[in-house]
Amino acid sequence: MSVRRFVGANSRDVMRQVREALGDDALIVANRRTEGGVEILAMADSAVDHFEPAPEEPPAASPAPANPASSADVTSPAPQPSPSAAPDPLQAMSERLLKEMQDMRALLASSGQPAEAHTPPKGWAQRLHQLLFEVGFSVEIANEVLGGMPPDFAALPEDSERPLTWLREQLIAQLSVLKAENAFFDETGIVALVGPTGVGKTTTTAKLAARFVMRHGTRPVALVTTDSFRIGAHEQLRIYARLLDIPMYALDAEQPIDSLLGRLQGKQWVIIDTVGMSQRDRRVIEQIDHLQGGHSRVRLVLLLNAASQPETLEEVVLRYRQAARAAGAELDDCIITKQDEAGRLAPVLDIIMRHGMRVLFGSHGQQVPEDMSVANADGLIEQALKTRTPRSPHAVDTPNESTLALPRWSRDVLGQGRRLSSLLSRLRQRIGGFAHLEASWDLAALPATVQDQRLDQLLADYPPAGATLGMQWSPRRNERNCDWAMPDIGLDPDGAWLALAWLQHRQPAGWQPRLAAVTAQSGVAVHLLPLLPDAATREWLDTERLTWVSQVRASQRIICRGERTSLKPLFAESTLTHSVDVRFRGQPLELWDVYAEVESDDGQALLAWYGEVRDPESAKTVVRRYWLTPQHLGADALSLLVTQLQGEGLAPLTRRAWQQLKQDDGGEVSAEVRLLMASGCAAVASHLDLATDESAATLRSDLLGLLGGRRRRRDTALLDALLYALMARDAIRQLGSVNREGVV
Repeated sequence: MSVRRFVGANSRDVMRQVREALGDDALIVANRRTEGGVEILAMADSAVDHFEPAPEEPPAASPAPANPASSADVTSPAPQPSPSAAPDPLQAMSERLLKEMQDMRALLASSGQPAEAHTPPKGWAQRLHQLLFEVGFSVEIANEVLGGMPPDFAALPEDSERPLTWLREQLIAQLSVLKAENAFFDETGIVALVGPTGVGKTTTTAKLAARFVMRHGTRPVALVTTDSFRIGAHEQLRIYARLLDIPMYALDAEQPIDSLLGRLQGKQWVIIDTVGMSQRDRRVIEQIDHLQGGHSRVRLVLLLNAASQPETLEEVVLRYRQAARAAGAELDDCIITKQDEAGRLAPVLDIIMRHGMRVLFGSHGQQVPEDMSVANADGLIEQALKTRTPRSPHAVDTPNESTLALPRWSRDVLGQGRRLSSLLSRLRQRIGGFAHLEASWDLAALPATVQDQRLDQLLADYPPAGATLGMQWSPRRNERNCDWAMPDIGLDPDGAWLALAWLQHRQPAGWQPRLAAVTAQSGVAVHLLPLLPDAATREWLDTERLTWVSQVRASQRIICRGERTSLKPLFAESTLTHSVDVRFRGQPLELWDVYAEVESDDGQALLAWYGEVRDPESAKTVVRRYWLTPQHLGADALSLLVTQLQGEGLAPLTRRAWQQLKQDDGGEVSAEVRLLMASGCAAVASHLDLATDESAATLRSDLLGLLGGRRRRRDTALLDALLYALMARDAIRQLGSVNREGVV
């Protein structure tokens, strides 16, 4: 066995030497920086298996007997062994290290479970686990959230803020909240507050009514109480009604709300304060059944006391949701009460997350309506992480016998639903047009006869004002071996791909009418063109003060220093000295470029660009490209050229998605709808593949985690995972609601 030494100017150069000499599976023994660059000690992976450690020193020979004659077999005294040479300490340490590596490899090979299953988390994983346990989150949520922790966190110092920031973002994404107050109060109808005795339903009823009155006045609102059991319950709500100058009606607990319809004429918003009942009271089912028994739809909102024990809250949620399902109703919304009395907020948030509920409001006092606010995920998570109680993480893994738990398979599926809901919600927030892409997927579930009509309605409202800064225009021809042309893809104000494309055949004929239409409709100011437009179109672009760049062929004719030539011989002798990093075809590469001042045939001042995309390790040229840009853009045009270059990956991704969708939809989906679905998924996958921020890295990790396994190209893996996520979303929609704000 031999350890070889490699030296180079940088890590990339040294690693290339190692791969060439020892193969891709080489074992790095040590590395360090030197004055001349980087030094690496490496050995072939196979050498570990064939390594034989040096034999141990034999025990020292026994001294010769005192009386040699007494031993018949001994003809002469035993010779004294010569002292052995002192062992090399470095060699001994290397042998011990390699022996331990062999033992570890054998242990992993014989184990049926991954090594992580046998060892507790370490480093930042351990610290974050412990933090979640101490503030009151369960093992289930902790494992679910931290399962996607970026691997580079292991190398961060203990005082780094990145892991805590990441943890907050993950928890915020898991917690579904009311997006805006008007989303609740502007939806007219009947709302019933349900929950155990003493949870604060009457006070919350008054707070909600007061907020509605402040928005819409007193005329359209009324209060109803079904609480005839508590002494003074009617009177307490009546006092609030008088103060708000709104009517209040009493309803027997066994009467449906329809019996009051005659007295509620003209009321747009009715709120019902129901009888408080223990979650173990069998009448809970009867109560909700009576509320849903008439013809009027009643929205149910569950109140959860933040100061209650976690086991009690768990049982409240399960029993009340079971009662709602038994009555054919849904109970997906909740209000957190008594936040000011709770020692910790994490337990109630944990239960809300695990059951996929949405928090509407938080109540934190008796003042009406001041002590209630719209739920804010950032604030709730921040408050939850502040209160820590040291405890063992194993305590939360031992449920109380009285706790009513979901079956294991139900919890697993619900956890998958939460992860999918969180993932889709973050994609909607990050990527412009993603909600419209989802809407195009919804069309695929409709009868073929109505898909085109609904598609017209969808595209009429797209894109939203100010959402599109630029447009990557595709060549006006069908893709290779396809009967469709690649749609045009929009760019958001940050230069990232939008999720819903523009279909070519819906665009006007001719470049100038096409550019003018999309500029007028969507305010597009930057155009990445697949060919050089004619002189009239370029003059129109300049008059409108629009930015453009154009990819051209090597044979494109231009005028340079008074001579008419083509681009290829113009750059034939050029030396490329400038480079930028790019991702091209799913791989990290480099674009080396050079430009020259030229003119078009009609005398317009232009810059001609030549670029080579190279593999940084082998220096091999992957592709060559030529562009023309207005001269006044100068070197600033390079960022647009990079964007256009990276956009070349959209067409092959779209072909891949199209083939998968066509195979799965059985030909029942309109060709237009399928193309929008395929190109949109390609744009989203490319958007995530190209992004370099930490949020995108987390999204990539979560998305790829849906599929598992190793894949060579990240962009195609992201595309496959996104298709899987959207198909899973559709399957859940078919079977029922998991989280109405997220998946549905």
